[in-house]
Amino acid sequence: MRILIAQQVEEIGEIWAAFLRRAGASVTLATSQGEALKQLRKQDFDALVLEMVLPDGGAIAIADFAAYRLPDVPIITVNSSNFFSDGSIFQLVPNIHTVLQAPVEGDDLVALVCHLRSKKSAPSCPSQ
Repeated sequence: MRILIAQQVEEIGEIWAAFLRRAGASVTLATSQGEALKQLRKQDFDALVLEMVLPDGGAIAIADFAAYRLPDVPIITVNSSNFFSDGSIFQLVPNIHTVLQAPVEGDDLVALVCHLRSKKSAPSCPSQ
């Protein structure tokens, strides 16, 4: 399972990545929108975990590109504000599956990624 994490605070991204790696995932961490888009151009991913606001943009641009490049990839967004609390994000980008409110527990993130991947009949996480 290949996961792209876009999180502007590298330390937080590394914590999320460590949980996912322990579940057997290969994780790429990007700390900006530009870096995430570069990774999406270079390789395929089985799921994306995107912070809503990044220093040079945000998750919507990344998710929009991913919807074009990998139309079936499930996307989990992480939001630390009340923006999009009305659910409108799901109308903007069809492959966003959920919005998690920060702070995010690593075990919860792993469970959600594994659940979304199992619904897509792709490589999933081992039993925990």
